[in-house]
Amino acid sequence: MTEVLKSAHFPTVRAWVEGWAISRATPGPVPEPWGLRVDVGLPGHVARHIVAAPTQEILHGLTARLTTPGTWLKLCAPAESVAPCLPPGWTVKEPEFMMTVPLTRTLPLTRANRLNRPDRLNRAVPQAPPGYTLAVTTRAGVTVARLLTAAGEVAARGQYAMAGTTAVIDKVETAAGHRRRGLGTVVMGTLAGTAASKGASTGILVATAQGQALYRTLGWTLHTPMTAAVLT
Repeated sequence: MTEVLKSAHFPTVRAWVEGWAISRATPGPVPEPWGLRVDVGLPGHVARHIVAAPTQEILHGLTARLTTPGTWLKLCAPAESVAPCLPPGWTVKEPEFMMTVPLTRTLPLTRANRLNRPDRLNRAVPQAPPGYTLAVTTRAGVTVARLLTAAGEVAARGQYAMAGTTAVIDKVETAAGHRRRGLGTVVMGTLAGTAASKGASTGILVATAQGQALYRTLGWTLHTPMTAAVLT
């Protein structure tokens, strides 16, 4: 793994993979010459291979070995640089973006904090909007934040798992009938604040293009473009 370990991305990518495996209740990642492998074991998602420093040589060798449909690649590179290296049978998905943020302990959202610490407003303790209740639970190493309606329906949710001092945020989503109400911001703030209170110093996630726009407003920055491809 000499070439892989030299990649500046690898420590961050390894933390993301370790936290993702806990979040999804899969076996832990296995080191491979090209990076990491996770045996997911689901229909259509048999395994995923994560490559922090994809090169033409690595991708040609890796794809020649992989023959099982439902095998995924997660490549730390934009699609235009890696898609030409993939043989027929591999389907490239929508662009993704690995993002990170430093985590600090939360501040109450008071007028004084707005005036004196505007740089930490995204760390302010989030409050559920009227009509919603915020519920936070932890089980098997996974902390889940949910915004519930008065009827008990899940309007928005997200979760994280810890990999060392890194909080890997996962499965953030808002139900269709509850979007554009700031619920995603509340969920993200809750996850970040809860993780910081547990000792996390960094947050990591992989976002869609749509999610990236929200996370930028909350202080998250791009670590690396990601390309996902599946053998069909």
